[in-house]
Amino acid sequence: MSISNVATGASALDQYQIDSDRFATGDELGKDQFLELLVAQMNNQDPLSPQENGEFIAQLAQFSTVEGIGNLNTSMESLLSGYQSSQALQASSMVGRTVIVPADQAVVDTEAGLEGQLALQQNSTNVFVNIYDQAGSLVKTINLGSQEAGMHDFTWDGTDASGNLAEPGIYTVEAMASIDGKNTQMATLLPANVDSVSIGAGSSGEMLLNVAGLGSISLSNVYAIK
Repeated sequence: MSISNVATGASALDQYQIDSDRFATGDELGKDQFLELLVAQMNNQDPLSPQENGEFIAQLAQFSTVEGIGNLNTSMESLLSGYQSSQALQASSMVGRTVIVPADQAVVDTEAGLEGQLALQQNSTNVFVNIYDQAGSLVKTINLGSQEAGMHDFTWDGTDASGNLAEPGIYTVEAMASIDGKNTQMATLLPANVDSVSIGAGSSGEMLLNVAGLGSISLSNVYAIK
């Protein structure tokens, strides 16, 4: 398509564009304006040809509908506000607790070790978990052997390949499985400590958990609470 054809097509569509100024906030017809129009129509109707009862009843029904929608919006806003407050109160009780979330990093107290889960998509003859430190160096490999598809637990005792206790800190967990002759990374669920909670921006106002080492995550992403 040539540039001239594009320009011609665009100009032809201009006549069908919606005038957004007509729909600016505050210009909507509310119930008060609707009532004023209805009263004005009744005051100025032709006395020789008054409005029929059916038309009058239809307009009253429209007015009731407009008023009902306004009341419904008010009720929904109040309900949403109450729900968000209840959700915030509920989420605040999670501060200081440990949640299980989809992640590949965790803050590990190596003396206590680390417990996690991996989601195995298919049966595998060789499943293993690699633990990396913040520098990206491999600390230890945990061999799980042959496993069937499903969720599987794994545990790291906090030691390196030589059996020495590693330093506490943030570690990356990489779960791998041999599938169809190729090593494929699997999703992992790891523990995280909740430091605080906050309400997300926007109309949704979703609860966010601020967890150590991961930042903010949605409350809906929490798999379990310990």
